[in-house]
Amino acid sequence: MKLLKPTWVNHNGKPIFSVDIHPDGTKFATGGQGQDSGKVVIWNMSPVLQEDDEKDENIPKMLCQMDNHLACVNCVRWSNSGMYLASGGDDKLIMVWKRATYIGPSTVFGSSGKLANVEQWRCVSILRSHSGDVMDVAWSPHDAWLASCSVDNTVVIWNAVKFPEILATLRGHSGLVKGLTWDPVGKYIASQADDRSLKVWRTLDWQLETSITKPFDECGGTTHVLRLSWSPDGHYLVSAHAMNNSGPTAQIIEREGWKTNMDFVGHRKAVTVVKFNPKIFKKKQKNGSSAKPSCPYCCCAVGSKDRSLSVWLTCLKRPLVVIHELFDKSIMDISWTLNGLGILVCSMDGSVAFLDFSQDELGDPLSEEEKSRIHQSTYGKSLAIMTEAQLSTAVIENPEMLKYQRRQQQQLDQKSATARETSSTSSVTGVVNGESLEDIRKNLLKKQVETRTADGRRRITPLCIAQLDTGDFSTAFFNSIPLSGSLASTMLSSHSGQQLLPLDSTTPSFGAAKPCTEPVAATGARPTGESVSKDSMNATSTPAALSPSVLTTPSKIEPMKAFDSRFTERSKATPGAPSLTSVTPTAVERLKEQNLVKELRPRDLLESSSDSDEKVPLAKPSSLSKRKLELEVETVEKKKKGRPRKDSRLLPMSLSVQSPAALTAEKEAMCLSAPVLALKLPIPGPQRAFTLQVSSDPSMYIEVENEVTAVGGVRLSRLKCNREGKEWETVLTSRILTAAGSCDVVCVACEKRTLSVFSTCGRRLLPPILLPSPISTLHCTGSYVMALTAAATLSVWDVHKQVVVVKEESLHSILAGSDMTVSQILLTQHGIPVMNLSDGKAYCFNPSLSTWNLVSDKQDSLAQCADFRNSLPSQDAMLCSGPLAIIQGRTSNSGRQAARLFSVPHMVQQETTLAYLENQVAAALTLQSSHEYRHWLLLYARYLVNEGFEYRLREICKDLLGPVHCSTGSQWESTVVGLRKRELLKELLPVIGQNLRFQRLFTECQEQLDILRDK
Repeated sequence: MKLLKPTWVNHNGKPIFSVDIHPDGTKFATGGQGQDSGKVVIWNMSPVLQEDDEKDENIPKMLCQMDNHLACVNCVRWSNSGMYLASGGDDKLIMVWKRATYIGPSTVFGSSGKLANVEQWRCVSILRSHSGDVMDVAWSPHDAWLASCSVDNTVVIWNAVKFPEILATLRGHSGLVKGLTWDPVGKYIASQADDRSLKVWRTLDWQLETSITKPFDECGGTTHVLRLSWSPDGHYLVSAHAMNNSGPTAQIIEREGWKTNMDFVGHRKAVTVVKFNPKIFKKKQKNGSSAKPSCPYCCCAVGSKDRSLSVWLTCLKRPLVVIHELFDKSIMDISWTLNGLGILVCSMDGSVAFLDFSQDELGDPLSEEEKSRIHQSTYGKSLAIMTEAQLSTAVIENPEMLKYQRRQQQQLDQKSATARETSSTSSVTGVVNGESLEDIRKNLLKKQVETRTADGRRRITPLCIAQLDTGDFSTAFFNSIPLSGSLASTMLSSHSGQQLLPLDSTTPSFGAAKPCTEPVAATGARPTGESVSKDSMNATSTPAALSPSVLTTPSKIEPMKAFDSRFTERSKATPGAPSLTSVTPTAVERLKEQNLVKELRPRDLLESSSDSDEKVPLAKPSSLSKRKLELEVETVEKKKKGRPRKDSRLLPMSLSVQSPAALTAEKEAMCLSAPVLALKLPIPGPQRAFTLQVSSDPSMYIEVENEVTAVGGVRLSRLKCNREGKEWETVLTSRILTAAGSCDVVCVACEKRTLSVFSTCGRRLLPPILLPSPISTLHCTGSYVMALTAAATLSVWDVHKQVVVVKEESLHSILAGSDMTVSQILLTQHGIPVMNLSDGKAYCFNPSLSTWNLVSDKQDSLAQCADFRNSLPSQDAMLCSGPLAIIQGRTSNSGRQAARLFSVPHMVQQETTLAYLENQVAAALTLQSSHEYRHWLLLYARYLVNEGFEYRLREICKDLLGPVHCSTGSQWESTVVGLRKRELLKELLPVIGQNLRFQRLFTECQEQLDILRDK
């Protein structure tokens, strides 16, 4: 054994509280107190191991110094991969460091250029959760977790894959927690505190496995740290600062039964740190001796407050070596080299010591393969030796689970092999955005600006060429599915000011409480002949448009001009058009008698009409009567204030003698005639002729001709339908206002509030349906016919089954605002109507519950804060044409990417993500979209698996599985939106199998499905 104390390793006389050797053995880190802050220093290991390197001035001893901690650093720990360095200190923070690939040294801040940082290390994550000093940190064997303990009596488990996510906070200690250690097979984590207890926690559910207190009953809180350690074979856990017969010991705790029958004795003061050698050894065979199988054993180093260090072998009853008075103060930390032959020890006196052993002294170390075989033979499959470790227990208990794990690994290997074959780019370190680093530097040099002064001297303007950091830092903000091309283009177009709703740019919106005679400003270009409807869904805009595809006929009256005229004052001059501005004389006289004319403008009176006025076309009032009405209103407004005239004073007396029934009837009539309570939607005006193409069947055309002269001077309307060269026609006695068609039916709405339905061959299916008020919008999907009237009532029928799906449902509840409008109407293939409103919200009517359900919201904060991107596979036509995709593709994609750039706390992000995915699943279920329901259910289950929400995941599995041993009288339904629940559960099993934490749930579901299959 060799002993060395390198004096150049120091913190300028300040204490060093922690030391840790890098896994590759080339460097080591120390943490402790600096001048006015905490200090983390990374040192070169070569001058410690080789004397020649220590004397060589060209070999740097200090590689990097970080002074970012605001207070003393208590612990530094390298990750098992060596990529990260974690440090915790009295400033309640844990900092995670990673080396940056900048070229060239830099000076240490405040050192006046005397100290240089050979390597550049930067803080990639700062973890904040503890409310007190952080005493210890520890990486799990597979680098998936980082544990930290503090004087706030808690242990925090961090997700090292997605910092700063917190997986669990272990609460159970009643004193300062001063030490942590992981089980080498990843099943447990142990912590020791000043409350005279050592606790072992399960990584399966982060619950307490056992609490050991007996060996610590006589202990007091006299040590700065309590660094315990687990043996590399997993059999023994050795604690710090235990007592046996009033003597300080290091207690040995057996994994089997957590028995405390043995301990390491001999130190005169409390044990502060215990550290096992990472290697498992076997006895070295001497030359010429017979090879006898030897039992593997472990090596452990123990440091104490008595300034001494002892090294033990588990195969010996006495220590291998004891070094007394190694330091001037207490030993604080110990670290072994990866080969198991070297050990670094640090002390509170600010110095370190290095001990170098030989294989003759310790034995022959086992290889990693032999160590893995020991783990597998004792505990099963170990997480520490898996290529892609999952956040769960160490042992795979189910062979089916193991099959899924191997199958996933094979798929990953195939994908990586395919990516390597198809990739034509260079390595990350040599290429940035398709250009080599050398090319980039040459291009930058070409941009130099060179000038010459009057005396001929060259002057080159300095150009800053920054070092390119090509480290493998992740640039993804969230763990989510990448955006598809179609949705990405939609989001880009939304930022460039384009309209997300294409139908809004072609036709005006429905009016909620606005009069039909108000001019409506155009929002874009006029409609073209392109069809934007999907296969499983037809989108209808305004009632006069009838369809996105409007084909004009060679006529003197252009259909689009007739369409525009009904929103302007020119509609008053249309011959035979129903007047929307006529007012019954009784209503005007009643308002005048009640002195309400003062509160209403003449325009309000002209625009009001009762329901009875809408039932039959009313003649347009003459100019004389209109002028007379305006004069009467103007006369009333110009009356002077003062004593009323005698005839006006008699009016209340005449009203007072009326019966209560008459007064009630009078009040109801006034309410009916009040314009502020009437919700009216636009009514399509009659056109001379128009043609439309059925979006669900491009080969199908519908032609309408009004006022066709027949025999005897009777004017009729003709309806023609052409489908794949086959044409049929019929006539109706009333003018046709709008028409719609699908692959199954053709329907027209007439001026006399009638709705006629025909088959695609021209056969009338039903007698004319009398609508409660004039038609506003007509739409067909399959055998479903939807009619939206001017009084904002909605009806949907299944004409083949001759049943009503939605019966005169009012839109008043969703059109609550005075300026709310309907921007788009959809009718799903299951007969469910969907209303897109001007405020970005979309509602669908649930016939089972008779309620309007909110299925989408453009300003939904859940979608903006969720850790998930709303992307549907562009290659799946069924998903892209689903109702939920169509609705949300036009309402909820705008601005979401920009909002997601703002960071939110992880707990809030987790809750919002769950709520968002649950809303998506519920919306797809309400819309009865089977493909979208399956899609979002699988995504929701995958997120539950990744985040570890077992209760919700188990509830989903229970509902999909249903009763296994139950009578036929069960209320459980085997299908949902046409999908078999148990088939969905089979699709969920591979998702559940991705996380070993849920292997028991996986086994339960698999066994239950096998029982049902055998039945």
